[in-house]
Amino acid sequence: MQPGHQWVEKTIAVARRDAPDQSLEAIYVAAGLAAPRGALVAPPHPLYGGSMESPVVNELAYACFKAGMDTVRFNWRGVGASSGSASGEAEDADCDYGSALDHLAETVPGKLVACGYSFGAASAVRCAAAHPRVGQLILVAPPPALISPERIAGTGKATLVVTGELDHLAPAEALQAAFAAVPKVEVVVLPETDHFFATGLADLAQSTTTWLTP
Repeated sequence: MQPGHQWVEKTIAVARRDAPDQSLEAIYVAAGLAAPRGALVAPPHPLYGGSMESPVVNELAYACFKAGMDTVRFNWRGVGASSGSASGEAEDADCDYGSALDHLAETVPGKLVACGYSFGAASAVRCAAAHPRVGQLILVAPPPALISPERIAGTGKATLVVTGELDHLAPAEALQAAFAAVPKVEVVVLPETDHFFATGLADLAQSTTTWLTP
């Protein structure tokens, strides 16, 4: 962010790719007029209370803002004020994520960072693989069964994976093993932190900002 620039949230509507007359509720925060990069942050599973109001999603967006990026975080279809019916289908999630990524790409001229928490991390991986403007990935507590190390390796994009020492849905040992041979991937394990980050938010923010800042 530019020196002295304030965190000011602006509610926006993002047109859906599959139904342009319907929109996703989103929050945009500008890091300053000279911000060259942008970050998109996806929430966890919509059928289990996942929304852009998640403290983890908010903290991740703020960390990207502190690193000098415009940020967008959004609600899946059927959540909050987003149109449509809530769905846990990967196809719907990717459409929603891709719609928000298109919106961010139209707003920010430079490289983009695709971020996601839990279920949202899986969409970030799939959508980033097909988007040339995405240069980096940040995956928070990604369940190993939902992500593909091979796909991440194929993109060649620098990736930060953050999980908690006590996370049973995204076990640290499983993620470390999955990414051991994948180049450009850093796995950070936060002590005494579970999947829901009752503790560890400050460590998440610090790890993210440090990784993003040259």
